Amino acid sequence: MSGKSRRDFLKSTALIGAGVTGLTTTAKAGPQNILSEDRMGVLVDTTVCVGCRNCEWACKDAHNLPAGNLEDYEDRKVLDTKRRPGTDALTVVNEYSHGKNSSLPIDVKVQCMHCDHPACVSACIVGAFTKHENGTVTWDTDMCIGCRYCMAACPFQVPAFEYDKALNPMIMKCDFCFDRTKEGKLPACVEICPVEALTYGKRSDLIKIARDRIKRNPDKYVDHILGETEVGGTSWMYLASKDFAELEFPKLGKNPAPGVSESIQHGIFAYFVPPISLYALLGGIMWITKRRKELDEEVK
Repeated sequence: MSGKSRRDFLKSTALIGAGVTGLTTTAKAGPQNILSEDRMGVLVDTTVCVGCRNCEWACKDAHNLPAGNLEDYEDRKVLDTKRRPGTDALTVVNEYSHGKNSSLPIDVKVQCMHCDHPACVSACIVGAFTKHENGTVTWDTDMCIGCRYCMAACPFQVPAFEYDKALNPMIMKCDFCFDRTKEGKLPACVEICPVEALTYGKRSDLIKIARDRIKRNPDKYVDHILGETEVGGTSWMYLASKDFAELEFPKLGKNPAPGVSESIQHGIFAYFVPPISLYALLGGIMWITKRRKELDEEVK
C-alpha cells in the first residue's frame, strides 16, 4: 500500500470511528419488524413429500449455484446422511424412519424458517438482515462485516458462512426467492414440487389449511403445526405424522428467540458509546480492506 493510500485508509477509518462516537442514546432502538397481516408463507406437508429432491435442484438453479442435472438428484444414497443447508445448498431434504409399521420413510425439507421475529435480524450489529413485510428475511452482503453473530443466534442453525472464500465471503441462506415473488412468481422449490408437498400462500390461510387437514385426518397427523407459534411464529410451517423432535427439529418455546438477547445487546450498545465506536471502527476497517482487495483483483 502506498503512503498516500495508507493515509487515505487511516483517514477513512478515523472518520468512521469519530462519526459513530457522536451517537446519542437514540441508538438504543432495535431493528424495526413490521409484519403485514397478509404476509406469505409455505406449508410443508411431510406426509406427502416423496424425497425426490427436485426442490434442491430448483433452489440451486434459481440462485446461480452449481446444480448439475436434475436426473442426478434421483440418487437416494445421499439421504443416508443427515445434512444441513450450507453455502452450496440453501435447502436440503433429509430422510427419517416412519415408525408406524410402514416401510415408507418420512422426507423433510429444511431451509431458513423466515421467523416473524428473527434472531438473526436482532443479532446483526450492522443491520445487514431485514425482515420484510411479506415475511421474507434477506441479507445484504455490502453491509455485512463478517461477525457471524447471525449464525450463533439462529435457533434453527441455518445461516452458513463461506469460509473458503478469502475475498467477499458471504452469509448464505434461503431468501424465500425474494426476487421471484416480487414478480408474482412462486418460490422455485414450490413451483417444481411434483406432489404439491409445498403450499405457498398467506400465512393465516395456511394455518387454516393445516388445521383442517389435522381435523380431517387425525390418524395421519400429530396435532401440531410446527412454526405456528414456535419462537413467535415462522413463515415456513410443517405438518408431520410423528413428533417433530424425532425429525430433528429443535424443541422451542413460543417466545421470540431475540427476546432476551436483544434487550441485553441493545441496552449495551445504547448507553456505552465506546463499544459502538469500536465495532464501527472494526467494521469500517474490514469493509475498506475487503473493497481494496476487490479493486486489486480487478487491476490484475
